[in-house]
Amino acid sequence: MGQSVSGSDGVPELSVEEQLESLGGEVTVESFARRLSKAGKKSVVIICGAGISVSAGIPDFRTPGTGLYDNLRKYDLPTPESIFMLEYFREHPLPFFQLAKEMYPGNFAPTPTHAFIRLLQDKGLLRRCFTQNIDTLERAAGVNPSLLVEAHGSFGEAHCLDCKGAHDSKWVREEIFADRVPVRCPQCGGLVKPDIIFFGEPLPKRFKMLFTGELPEAQFLVVMGSSLRVEPFASTINQVSHRCPRLLINRELVGIRDRSGHGFRFNAYDNYRDVALLADCDSAVRALAERLGWLEDLEALIQVQVEAHVASQKDGSELRNATEDVKTETLPTTFLTRSWRRHFLPDLPKLHHLQDESTFPPAEFDGPGTVICMKNRSGCIQQLDGGESLEV
Repeated sequence: MGQSVSGSDGVPELSVEEQLESLGGEVTVESFARRLSKAGKKSVVIICGAGISVSAGIPDFRTPGTGLYDNLRKYDLPTPESIFMLEYFREHPLPFFQLAKEMYPGNFAPTPTHAFIRLLQDKGLLRRCFTQNIDTLERAAGVNPSLLVEAHGSFGEAHCLDCKGAHDSKWVREEIFADRVPVRCPQCGGLVKPDIIFFGEPLPKRFKMLFTGELPEAQFLVVMGSSLRVEPFASTINQVSHRCPRLLINRELVGIRDRSGHGFRFNAYDNYRDVALLADCDSAVRALAERLGWLEDLEALIQVQVEAHVASQKDGSELRNATEDVKTETLPTTFLTRSWRRHFLPDLPKLHHLQDESTFPPAEFDGPGTVICMKNRSGCIQQLDGGESLEV
């Protein structure tokens, strides 16, 4: 075995040879895609947050000016978080039901990022998708519920807070859209709430079980559109094997290594497996799909999803899963491919090579469109991002 890398931060030591098994010494999106294209069945775990649904018209929580918490001011809440607090809901349920009407499944179509998750499933690679989202767009995209872990619950089920009786989600939806709110339990008169996890409520047992049971089995981890701020969901990235390559798809770097040694090691001298693709999620998954040779399949799924949503809006029905039996390999590519190429890959990136992080960023570093590469002490070539969109 070769020289071991320090484990003084509490993280198990790996030899240089063991580190090179992750991405072969080239810590780049290109290398991640190359390895993923050869992955075995059930090898990919997805971690996703609100950022994957923004292009569907659903705001994320924390973006200043457009985030959900900023938009909740119209409800005159004590704090933005109050709308998701059980005690406040019991006393003042109407603001939540008004918000639920705006966010309810059926109002929105899955995004290209949801289609990418579905594509991983169709290719037999998806082991599990852990989602923080309550919009059920993963289900609408055709992801099998057995592969989903809805960590913060969803609108898919509902229960009475008092008698704990289960209620049909379609009936709850009808009550909300008919403005018969707050929704009351026909049996006991208690408040009926969709099974969305409020602050202070325990996470679903399914999350707790698979958090420790499934994540260590992942061979690839892809984190998309999450701020990684809310525990215990934020700790999912630390549950995978120390040989598992990890890809972050997000507008900004998050989940950076803390003093305990846990977290992503972007831009660090000892990074051997963590790659960041900084862009909006939809552009990023298209870039990744192209490197995987899957872009035509992805665009076909996107087109089917768009058509399904348009059809559902015409007849006034709830968004249906029209992609269930689609054979993606037989569908034609669409104009979306060409328009995306013009938008996302206008020029080849400039490359800078650094021997250590003491010179980062270089004087000639010029923001978006630049890729910086650096060798770490294990001999890995690491790709460092310097702008809003990372060229691959």
